[in-house]
Amino acid sequence: MQPRSSSNQRAFLQLCLLSLATMVFAACGSATPAATAVVQPTTEAAPLGQPSMTSPPPAQIAATAGFQARPEATETAPTQALPPIPGCSAEVNPTPSTTEGPYYTADTPERTSLIEPGVTGTKLVLTGYVLSTDCTPIPGAWLDFWQADGNGQYDNTGYRLRGHQFTDEAGRYYLETVVPGLYPGRPPHIHVKIQAPNQPVLTTQLYFPGEVSNQGDSFFFPQLLVTMQDTEQGVMATFNFVLEIQ
Repeated sequence: MQPRSSSNQRAFLQLCLLSLATMVFAACGSATPAATAVVQPTTEAAPLGQPSMTSPPPAQIAATAGFQARPEATETAPTQALPPIPGCSAEVNPTPSTTEGPYYTADTPERTSLIEPGVTGTKLVLTGYVLSTDCTPIPGAWLDFWQADGNGQYDNTGYRLRGHQFTDEAGRYYLETVVPGLYPGRPPHIHVKIQAPNQPVLTTQLYFPGEVSNQGDSFFFPQLLVTMQDTEQGVMATFNFVLEIQ
């Protein structure tokens, strides 16, 4: 009977070991999926006009789109100051308007230099600002110039000594032209139309100091005299136009 009992004990022991191994294998096999499982969060759709919780920041969107994101403003960020406006630090009167005259031509070319082959006269560089009556520079203001040449002759068939331009971000304009000559009944002058964005057009004329015929001109205002000086390259002149913003 003893051998049979030992055989039963060995079989029982083997069964226990097999059961234990099965339990260990099951436990180890179930640990791996539990550790690597990824739970996907559920998010509600954001209302229109609001970023979703999973949206990338604006800087990342700009970078992937090929644009450079604008840096956020900070209290320590430097600001670009506009250059000082000569002779303008308080409320000023608007530039007087005058007649358009008979020689205006619309749709002139956009340019800052009216000098081209065949134009006669002493070179003149005219610069200045377009301002409001509180001395604020006006960017994007339209200026349309036309004038006679150094002999007092207008081109009434083309666009010689005619052209328009726009002020820059600081409200400045720059014009290369020639000093206009006399023609019967009028002193030297330059015609100009000026218009701030979405504002009425001002039509006026600029005059030159020292001209005896200025006083006899029915359209002359002393406020329309340019400030002028002679240089080796020609004449330099400045004038600030002042517009009444409605």
